[in-house]
Amino acid sequence: MLSLHNFKPKIGNVTRNRAGIVTLKQAIKKRMNSRIRNLEEYHKAYQESVSQPEKFWAEIAAEFSWKKPWDKVLEWNFRDFNVKWFDGAKLNITENCLDRHLESRGDQVAILWESNNPEIHGRQLSYRQLHTEVCKAANMLKNLGVKKGDRVCIYLPMVPEAAVAMLACARIGAIHSVVFAGFSAQSLADRIHDAQCAYVITADGAFRGSKSIALKEIVDEALQQSPSVKKVLVLKHTAQPVHWQEGRDCWWHEELEGCSEHCEAATMDAEDMLFILYTSGSTGKPKGVVHTTAGYMVWSAYTFRNVFQYEKGDVYWCTADVGWITGHSYIVYGPLLEGATTLMFEGIPTWPDAGRFWQIIDKYKVNIFYTAPTAIRSLMAHGDAFVYPHSLASLKTLGTVGEPINEEAWQWYYDNIGKGKCWVVDTWWQTETGGIMISPLAHITPAKPTYATLPLPGIQPVLVNGQGEEIKGNNAEGNLCIKFPWPGMLRTTYGDHERCRLNYFSTYENRYFTGDGCRRDFEGNYRIIGRVDDVINVSGHRMGTAEVENAINEHPHVIESAVVGFPHPIKGQGIYAYVICDHLPQQPEQRKKEILEMVTKMIGAIAKPDKIQFVSGLPKTRSGKIMRRILRKIAEGDTGNLGDTSTLLDPAIVESIRDGALQ
Repeated sequence: MLSLHNFKPKIGNVTRNRAGIVTLKQAIKKRMNSRIRNLEEYHKAYQESVSQPEKFWAEIAAEFSWKKPWDKVLEWNFRDFNVKWFDGAKLNITENCLDRHLESRGDQVAILWESNNPEIHGRQLSYRQLHTEVCKAANMLKNLGVKKGDRVCIYLPMVPEAAVAMLACARIGAIHSVVFAGFSAQSLADRIHDAQCAYVITADGAFRGSKSIALKEIVDEALQQSPSVKKVLVLKHTAQPVHWQEGRDCWWHEELEGCSEHCEAATMDAEDMLFILYTSGSTGKPKGVVHTTAGYMVWSAYTFRNVFQYEKGDVYWCTADVGWITGHSYIVYGPLLEGATTLMFEGIPTWPDAGRFWQIIDKYKVNIFYTAPTAIRSLMAHGDAFVYPHSLASLKTLGTVGEPINEEAWQWYYDNIGKGKCWVVDTWWQTETGGIMISPLAHITPAKPTYATLPLPGIQPVLVNGQGEEIKGNNAEGNLCIKFPWPGMLRTTYGDHERCRLNYFSTYENRYFTGDGCRRDFEGNYRIIGRVDDVINVSGHRMGTAEVENAINEHPHVIESAVVGFPHPIKGQGIYAYVICDHLPQQPEQRKKEILEMVTKMIGAIAKPDKIQFVSGLPKTRSGKIMRRILRKIAEGDTGNLGDTSTLLDPAIVESIRDGALQ
């Protein structure tokens, strides 16, 4: 068999399909199909991915369309953090998402769209129609001056144009940076400024349940701090009035008119940037996680195919927003790379009532449903009466994402939504990993509630103790690291590679540190047990404590604050803020309201503290470090065992905080 791991392109080794895309000849035999069908195949694939990783991934990658094959599958070191996958290859990811499907499934539905309002008829786009819309939008962007390498900020509601905008950027080699349309003007401005975006794509507004959100107004406020932006492209969606700046602002529908339906895909290097996606970290400034083209393509497709066991004809629905990595990998890229039918939903699970998800599943005969534990717990709280009127008979696979799912929610999901017959895939991964890392494979891996179970092929997890020593064997607990690269991993943080190295690769030598604690059971199944750094997982979205503290401290009467996470029955983790003011508030509820408004303004409503406690001081060591361990215990209600406080500058402050929390 021809080895592909150091495959050198030669005349005769490549051919062109009807679209003119270079592909590896079918004569190159593959030892294995990239679809895993049973547990035996999983173990075989996993072993091969560890023993011969370059050969393994070359065979997976050979299934995609390449303008030029790679020179080498993998180069890497974790010390300086330098990773390259499929180096030397040329491709365009949109040709793999769209063009290569046109002949075989051009008329198949690519995107189903369900409006926020159940009375409004949804939309659908076939692969042929989506290809046309992406090409027209790509030409529109070029007409506006967008060039290869430009950063384009996308701040849109959950409408098909969000996916079209992402793919149009990728089509011409522009780098998209999608910002969740629930973030504030300040958060948007921070992200635009960090990426030096020259273009913003937004809408007049967005619908979210019974509310209408003025997106263009938020963009206008953000751009007061963003001199790098040349053009703002506005989608008409809610028809609400907008402020207009001539020369800068332009309407999507007007600019799209007359654009050609043909757009040649830009030739991209394997390691060219595909997108930047910002995530909170343990410091106040959000990190711009960079994913590159080829590795991310291979990983998002491979994980989608195998975790969900998607079959032709299935209707797949992920309830995430494209503003998060889940929306990137498992609403847009992963499903489209696999030629799937993917559903996008604009609304929320509880409007007009708590049966909306289940109504949509029956309406579209959804087969695979992927949502967050937060949503499941919220719908559990509304009672089973909203579930019973709906059949849900089409479902065969259920998934969870964003945080570990508790056993009660897992069982409710399995019994009431899956009717005891659907596989539940509890997936663990991160923005930085690009795609799912540890998860059951639907209808293959034995499920175990609260456990993400087994690593996907290519993922080599290790547990380490505080000294960085590997904890071998099963029935163990430690900090979760990954000791070998995988194709979908981040390549840097935008504009600050040293920050990336320090964040992920400096804690433990030659290890990617996930920041999560983890337990491995007797059978080798993995269970994520929470963050070990200063990051809070709120409704599946990571919030850096420093980021929230910085927002609280913007209030003119706040001197200092400390934020920790605490168990929340719906969100998984809530935000508990200890706040020192210049004087004890005479009207504490009013002051709390002002602080919540400040956090909403600076970050967005998603970051609002659930509890605020005014304190006279914080438990600090003599060197000035805040003892968050103590604050976490108080927030959790575990005030009987606060541990050793003798090293604190003022041990008495702990009693004061504890007494205040008990009031």
